[in-house]
Amino acid sequence: MDKLMSWNSLFKKQKELQFSGSIHVRKSGNTMFSEGYGYAIHSEKIENQPHTRFSIASGSKIFTSVAICKLVEEGKIKFDTKIINCLDYDFPYFDEEITIHHLLTHTSGVPDYFDEDEMDDYEELWETLPMYRVRSVKDFLPMFQYEQMQDKVGSPFNYNNTGYIILGLVIEQISGMKFDEYIEKIIFKRAGMNDSGYFSMDELPENASIGYIEKPNGTWKTNIFSLPAKGMPDGGAYVTATNMGKFWEMLMNGKLLSDEMTSILLTPQVNVVEDIFYGYGGYMQSNEQGVVKCIQMGYDPGVNYRSVHYPSEDLTIIVCSNKSEGAYDMLKEIENIIENK
Repeated sequence: MDKLMSWNSLFKKQKELQFSGSIHVRKSGNTMFSEGYGYAIHSEKIENQPHTRFSIASGSKIFTSVAICKLVEEGKIKFDTKIINCLDYDFPYFDEEITIHHLLTHTSGVPDYFDEDEMDDYEELWETLPMYRVRSVKDFLPMFQYEQMQDKVGSPFNYNNTGYIILGLVIEQISGMKFDEYIEKIIFKRAGMNDSGYFSMDELPENASIGYIEKPNGTWKTNIFSLPAKGMPDGGAYVTATNMGKFWEMLMNGKLLSDEMTSILLTPQVNVVEDIFYGYGGYMQSNEQGVVKCIQMGYDPGVNYRSVHYPSEDLTIIVCSNKSEGAYDMLKEIENIIENK
């Protein structure tokens, strides 16, 4: 802990929210704050720790993006490579002009298997396709393969999970490896993220948290029947807050991609709203001087993740939670503390 900084308001915010999770704040390679709150497993009263593993939902899309950038760096594909030219799968109603760039930036127009305009609850997906059968990238295909386009190629930004499932299929076909094995090889091992992985929810390793969903009567249930059995290219990796601190350090130090490709990864590509853009590496706040901060977020039933990285300050804040809410409020409190130190 940074002894020159008071974290009292953070502890108050945690109690106010009954936040359950883990927080890690890192600056210039040094840990400023690292703490766990609440229970990883309620029934056993096992407490969350800085080294507890959490599912981070869509927060793990950046791993898919880095993997794609690695394949581009190696000359195996290009950002303007058309999907029809690098996949053997048949998508009869998809536009043939869809490229890697379109999928990375949520501008492809492909049908999103989880359309938030059509359904409010992610759990509804598994009424027709049992979640316990979804354990590989191709297991998602029945949810969108023969659907019509949702919009035109090159349409304005519209967050889309299907695009990242397709990117995962590209990674598997081009690399010749299973998606999770490739991510472990080119990211987790290189970054020293020894506690991270794509784990099946019914085969979780030690020090892994279970996600909890609050029921209308105020009691809690686990999320094991609310999510795919195993995380995939669009989300669901398990990480520790400290491991994500390592990820950003290794990424920014050129250990995962070349400096040139890292710059491309973190360059704004499409405008989302006002000063918020989306690049190959996710959301980012940008102004005339450049990228102010990179923003990662993940929301699933019983899962809540927020993180930011400030490039100019070499500051990273990671907040993982095994409840559906709270990460954003905790992150904002940390930002306020640091800003007003």
